[in-house]
Amino acid sequence: MKIAQILGAAPAELGQITRVTFRSQIADELRRGIIGGALQPGEAVTEQNLAARFGVSRGPLREAMSQLAEEGLLVSIPFTGTRVVDVSLEDVREIYSLRVALESLAFREIWNRRDNRFERILVARHEALLASLSARDHVLTTAAEVALHSTVYECCGHRLLYETWRRIAGRMQLYLAVHQRAHDRKGPLADAHRDYVKLALSSNIDAMLAEIEAHMQRGVRQLEAFVNLTVPADQRSRCRSAAASALSATRCDRAAICSARPKPE
Repeated sequence: MKIAQILGAAPAELGQITRVTFRSQIADELRRGIIGGALQPGEAVTEQNLAARFGVSRGPLREAMSQLAEEGLLVSIPFTGTRVVDVSLEDVREIYSLRVALESLAFREIWNRRDNRFERILVARHEALLASLSARDHVLTTAAEVALHSTVYECCGHRLLYETWRRIAGRMQLYLAVHQRAHDRKGPLADAHRDYVKLALSSNIDAMLAEIEAHMQRGVRQLEAFVNLTVPADQRSRCRSAAASALSATRCDRAAICSARPKPE
């Protein structure tokens, strides 16, 4: 089964925008189409066709497409055109390994500077994620999940780290949607982030970093199940080895970060 087939199992409809809109509104609708499956991974897109589907002029549409390219959801190939990004196993592996390294660093940066504002935002976004589950909407739940994980990057005070996270957040949301469809779910399990939030507000940074790694390990196991659905049997062992290598590399990256920085008291 191909990823496009999984996303196509319950595609979202692209809604026509009936009035002149700002770039952000067009970008939101484009993003919904990609995350929801109306625009398939690898599908070619053109300004002419999208302008007709959305009912908008090419100027703001071009700006919106440029924004989604920056987010990693669209890819422009010289002399070929623009396509929706493909979601490959290598992409997923790299996102996993990069994400755990980034998130571990973000928590080390903020740990001794966590305040009431950080707690309020984190708790509110967790509650928003739980509330979104009742909508059974891939776009809403994945956006809420990404927003929850964005909290530490937004609050840690590390501008470059936050910018790096923003560059992969769109693709992370797309992967989450593909994964949910592959496993016939509309969102994460209700208790999936309970320990994450609890430890993020605790006094034990080692336990928090261990939870990030454990979350990574669960992701690798889910990736193996995902591989079983999307990759022929003769390729699975190589994919499992790649996923295991990503986890091993991530542990090394986290160890290097921990040894390079003084441990908070």
